[in-house]
Amino acid sequence: MDDRSAVMELVHLLRAVTVEFDLLGAEFAARHGLHPTDVRALIQLLDAARAGTRATPGWLGGQLRLNSAGTTALVDRLERLGLVRRSRDSADRRRVLLEVEDRATELGWAFFGPVIGEVVTAAEGFEADELETVRRFLTSVVESAGRRVQAE
Repeated sequence: MDDRSAVMELVHLLRAVTVEFDLLGAEFAARHGLHPTDVRALIQLLDAARAGTRATPGWLGGQLRLNSAGTTALVDRLERLGLVRRSRDSADRRRVLLEVEDRATELGWAFFGPVIGEVVTAAEGFEADELETVRRFLTSVVESAGRRVQAE
């Protein structure tokens, strides 16, 4: 593959964005005494809430590719830190649901809010059809990465 092609340039830019956000996540984790997996868990739980997905420890473990013991330790740690709350599902009292506490959301916005603001400002400079193209591209990238992990 020609490393200078327009498509490969996108691949390299996507990799650079990934590295930058990874570094931001690591800095957030370090400032708040968290493990990088804790940050990924919070992101998964926030995304689940936004999508209307009822997050359970089993669901979270699957998203993060953790075994049951690792998931329990993770949820225990986040609960001890006051970042996540366990509650019983009102429809099935045997099931435990996970919710992100307001404190975690506030910490996240305090740290990531300025970056999110800059990304929103940058996106506002694009036309609706351009944003749709970017959305389709990024959705394809996420799906492709997901398929790669599932194949292993």
